[in-house]
Amino acid sequence: MSGTAIQKQSGIVIPSWVNDVVAGTVGGWAQVVSGHPFDTLKVRLQTQPNPPKYSGAMDCLRMTLKEEGPAGLYKGVTSPLMGIGICNAVMFAANGTFRRMLQGGDESKTLSLFQIGTAGSMAGGVMAFVNCPVELLKVKLQTQYKPAAGAIPVAGAIKPYTGVLDAGIRTFRQQGLKGLYRGMDITLLRDIPSYFTYFVTYEGGKRILAHFNHNGQVDALTTPELLLAGGVAGFGAWVPCYPQDVIKSRMQSTLTYRNTLECFRSLQVEARGGNWKVWFKGFGPTMARAFPANAATFFFYEMTMKFMRGE
Repeated sequence: MSGTAIQKQSGIVIPSWVNDVVAGTVGGWAQVVSGHPFDTLKVRLQTQPNPPKYSGAMDCLRMTLKEEGPAGLYKGVTSPLMGIGICNAVMFAANGTFRRMLQGGDESKTLSLFQIGTAGSMAGGVMAFVNCPVELLKVKLQTQYKPAAGAIPVAGAIKPYTGVLDAGIRTFRQQGLKGLYRGMDITLLRDIPSYFTYFVTYEGGKRILAHFNHNGQVDALTTPELLLAGGVAGFGAWVPCYPQDVIKSRMQSTLTYRNTLECFRSLQVEARGGNWKVWFKGFGPTMARAFPANAATFFFYEMTMKFMRGE
C-alpha cells in the first residue's frame, strides 16, 4: 500500500511518506462526504440520556430530519472535513512508515498479515492523538440540538456553539489542552486494536480476491474488487472496539464524568439486568456507514497513489 519514493521526470524524488499523506488526505475527504450522516446518527444514539430520546436509528433519523432538516445530519462536518483529512494523512503516513520499518529497508518485501496488522496498530496509536480532539469537537456539535419551535430561551443557558472553531476555542479557554484531549485513554484503547483489524482485513481481502481472480496479482484488482475489500475492512475495524467507542462518545459529550473509569462504571450500571445493548448503541448506523465510507477511503487512496506514480 505504501508506495516507494517516486522519481519524476524533472529528477525530483518524492518521498514515500509524502505520497501517503496526499493520498490519505484525499481518501479521508471521500470518507467524510460519504459517511458523516450515519456518524451523526451513531453519536446521537450513543450519547442520548436515559430514558432514551430515540427508540432506534430510524426514529433518530426521522426526528433529526423533522426538527433540523437534512443539514442536521451534517452537523459538525467541518471538524472531520478538516480533521479527517489530517487524520487519514497521519494514519497512512504512519502506517507506511511502520511497514517500511518492518520491511527492513526492502520495500519489495511482502509482509505477513500479522506484520501488516502490527504496523496498523502502531499507526492507530499515533492516530489517536489526532483523532481525540477532532472527534471531541465533532461530538460536541453533533449532540447540540436545535431548540423546539416556540421554546422560550432559558436565562443563563449555555450559548450554542456557532461552529467547530468556536467549539475549539471555548473548550480550550475553559479546560485547556486537557479539555481537547478528554477521553484520550479510551481513544487509544479503541484505535490500537481497530487499526490492526482494519488493515489486516483490507490486505487480506485484496489477497483473497487476487488469489481467486488474478493468479495472486494484487495490482490487477478491479474497481469493484477494491471497493469490496475497502468496504469489508470498514466492518473489520469495528469488531474489536465498538464498546470503547460508546465509552468515548459518552465521555466526550458529558462533562460530569471525572474520568473514563467512572464513565465505564456508569454504563455498567445501565447494562445491568440484561441490557447489554447499551454497549452497542448506534451500531446499526455505524455498520451502514462502515462499508461505503471505507470503500471510498481505500479506493480514493489507491487511485491517488496510482496517479502520483504515473500509472
